Amino acid sequence: MRGTEKGKPVSTRIIPAIQKPPRALTAAEFHQLSNVPPEIEWFANLDNPRTRRAYQIDLRDFMGFVGIAQPDEFRTVTRAHVLAWRKNLEGRQLSGATIRRKLAALSSLFDYLCERNAVPLNPVAGIKRPKGNSNEGRTPALGDHQARALLDAPDPTTLKGKRDRAMLAVLLYHGLRREELCLLKVRDIQERRGVRHLRIHGKGNKLRYVPLHPASAQRIHAYLEVAGHGTTADAPLFQPARKTGASITADGVYKCVLSYATQAKIDVDGFGVHSLRATAATNALEHEADIAKVQEWLGHANIATTRLYDHRKSRPEQSPTFKIAY
Repeated sequence: MRGTEKGKPVSTRIIPAIQKPPRALTAAEFHQLSNVPPEIEWFANLDNPRTRRAYQIDLRDFMGFVGIAQPDEFRTVTRAHVLAWRKNLEGRQLSGATIRRKLAALSSLFDYLCERNAVPLNPVAGIKRPKGNSNEGRTPALGDHQARALLDAPDPTTLKGKRDRAMLAVLLYHGLRREELCLLKVRDIQERRGVRHLRIHGKGNKLRYVPLHPASAQRIHAYLEVAGHGTTADAPLFQPARKTGASITADGVYKCVLSYATQAKIDVDGFGVHSLRATAATNALEHEADIAKVQEWLGHANIATTRLYDHRKSRPEQSPTFKIAY
């Protein structure tokens, strides 16, 4: 009979039998994962640890305000709920930037729910948000004398002091984000065209290479000479004083910077670790670095963000006051 061979269908004769690979998930696990709410999926897709932490705090704030306990209850949220929350945030006298971020977190969730057809519309869309200052960022930059005082604050004779001197140099000479500093490993000090660079793991898993400043190189070398992990390529570059083999945490960097700022008598409103990034950018611009190059150096996707770090016009020492002489 045409189309058969020895009584077998053609498909059986031509297509070999497909062997199923061993199943990693049980049937119960498969069905459990297929029922994961899109609200949980959205949170799991946030790659940046800092964003995850901030959005988690923001959504807990909203959930506490409206009384949401389960993820699927977000689907009952209306525009009125969001407006009431915004009014509550304003009543708590939170900064405009904080309110914008909280609304952005909630809006991001609802955008995802709309994509998944879990809700018909985003109740945050069109909600008025506080205006930001488009000309100048809120993060203060240090003056040169303050930056020098901070760089010299750690004790150069102890292991912790050597580490902290190297960390402060990397922050002030390269404009790194706090998380980028924590992610550095020994192998991220690399030669490129005969010049040592830092390989930076930036936002969105983007890599950039920044030439290593001689002052930073000297301090890193002094630290690694006594730290004991300088020849271990996979080791975190900056580790806690108590040897654990782990990287210093973002919170550890924060406490370290603020401690030395107090020691150096730096009293600047709004000062934080990010101020060192603003200081580095401002200093580079003051010394005639091209703003497009500074944008690339900082790892900014948009040059408008870089302009927020340009504090040249607001530095007191540049005021006409100090140009007057009688």
